Amino acid sequence: MTPSGHSLTMAGRRRINQMASAAASPKAVEIPNRLYFRIGDVARITGVKAYVLRFWETEFSALSPKKSGTNQRLYRRKEVELVLEIKRLLYDKRFTIEGARAFLQQRKSSPRVDPAPAPTSQGQLFGPAPDQISMVRNELKAILALLG
Repeated sequence: MTPSGHSLTMAGRRRINQMASAAASPKAVEIPNRLYFRIGDVARITGVKAYVLRFWETEFSALSPKKSGTNQRLYRRKEVELVLEIKRLLYDKRFTIEGARAFLQQRKSSPRVDPAPAPTSQGQLFGPAPDQISMVRNELKAILALLG
């Protein structure tokens, strides 16, 4: 029964289940390989209306598309990805705008982990030297003797 007292048909229940499963598992959005996107393109790709995108520009300083000579907003791929991230935070994770802004700011300012330095010789590619392996093996034998 619905809140208004009507009973749902089997097709209606199936439709509600489809909508719930679609909301629970968002599909990965494929962003076309282009240099710039107009606001209508971004709205279509992200599923966010153009007026919401314009509002988000006022709330999130990182979201600042360039303007063309005809004053149209031109978003770069990085900004489209940011719109998708903001949408995920606000709609899926249920952040407030202030919370999403703080989260993005904190993520931007957090130190990034540098990748491990590249090996300088081929020997470094294959792990520790044989003398280190024998040392570890001896230590493991000593531990085994203590336990056994």
